[in-house]
Amino acid sequence: MEKRDAVPTGALRRWGWLVPACVTASAVAAGAAALYWTLSRDANVHYLTQKITHGPVVRAVTASGTVNPVITVQVGTYVSGVIQARYCDYNTKVEKGRLCAKIDPRPYQIVVDQDRASLAVARAQLVKDRASLAYAKASYERNQRLVQTKAVSQDALDSARSAYEQALAQIGLDEATIDQRQAELNAAQINLGYTDIVSPVDGTVVSRSVEMGQTVAASFQTPTLFLVATDLTAMQVDTNVSESDIGAVRLGQRASFTVESFPNRPFDGEVTQVRQSPQTIQNVVTYDAVISVPNPDLLLKPGMTATARVIIDKRDDALRAPNAALRYTPGGLPTIGPLVAAPDGSGAVRLFVLREGSPQAVFFTQGLDDDAYTEIVKGDLRPGDEVIVGEQQKQRRS
Repeated sequence: MEKRDAVPTGALRRWGWLVPACVTASAVAAGAAALYWTLSRDANVHYLTQKITHGPVVRAVTASGTVNPVITVQVGTYVSGVIQARYCDYNTKVEKGRLCAKIDPRPYQIVVDQDRASLAVARAQLVKDRASLAYAKASYERNQRLVQTKAVSQDALDSARSAYEQALAQIGLDEATIDQRQAELNAAQINLGYTDIVSPVDGTVVSRSVEMGQTVAASFQTPTLFLVATDLTAMQVDTNVSESDIGAVRLGQRASFTVESFPNRPFDGEVTQVRQSPQTIQNVVTYDAVISVPNPDLLLKPGMTATARVIIDKRDDALRAPNAALRYTPGGLPTIGPLVAAPDGSGAVRLFVLREGSPQAVFFTQGLDDDAYTEIVKGDLRPGDEVIVGEQQKQRRS
């Protein structure tokens, strides 16, 4: 058996020192590289932060609409004819019963005169027939006495009785004719009265669509001559709320809106109606939510376009975090996505707080949220904590 030379003890010692030394050097190099990467990354990243604060969190529904008077009365005409005079114009203050326009009354006056004459004829006919009735009655009574003495025949008595009954029936016919002629006269007088276009309410004329000399026809549809708003110091906004948001709108909710004429001045109101009638335009279903608003300075005009905001829930003094913090993920970590939930299934969500110069993940239970902030119900967060909403790479100097 061939005998192999042994390895010198000094060599073993040298190799035994070299192997651990190599392993230790690699570990140190790796740790140094990791530390250098971390330190260099932290040194090259600038975190954008916002603070946890106390303040309002408001959830609202946004909708567009139109400013309208609460009550608008359409003043039309029941009869046709030529406008003879006009007494009301735009912005005219009117009282109930005020004459606003006049239709030429002459054709209707002629009808009234004719019906009045017909009534007079019927009344004169009644007087004449009453005289005939009196004679027929006297003749009948006389023949009743004479027939007993055989001075007149039974046939003469029957003829007198027939004449008396006919005269009596004629009186009833005349009275009915008088009632008919009176009704015709009343109708003609009503039509004559309709030639006066009067305001049915107290208010302000907001629209006029008639001029002197214009012919209006009321044969098939009543034409609208004036629009009268009863009270312009109280207005309403008819908003078009989408079907996805209408379920959250309730009576009594506070609302605010702006109009283009006063973009920096919000007007405050209250939801007073949520109408059940849907409006479908290009397959988009909306519902009318009515917002009542006072208008003492008459700044709001009928027809203005309003952008309304209905407050459906509100926290006046909530501990809140900016929504941008819930969507932030550090660049050095795997991208998990916004609004990461806690792994324990509690429903808490994650954000990152800048503590001692490094981001630390904190989970918290969220409450009400709006477009800007989310309410913090429970979590290791306090007012003044700086939450990270973004980061920027610092530019290295050459």
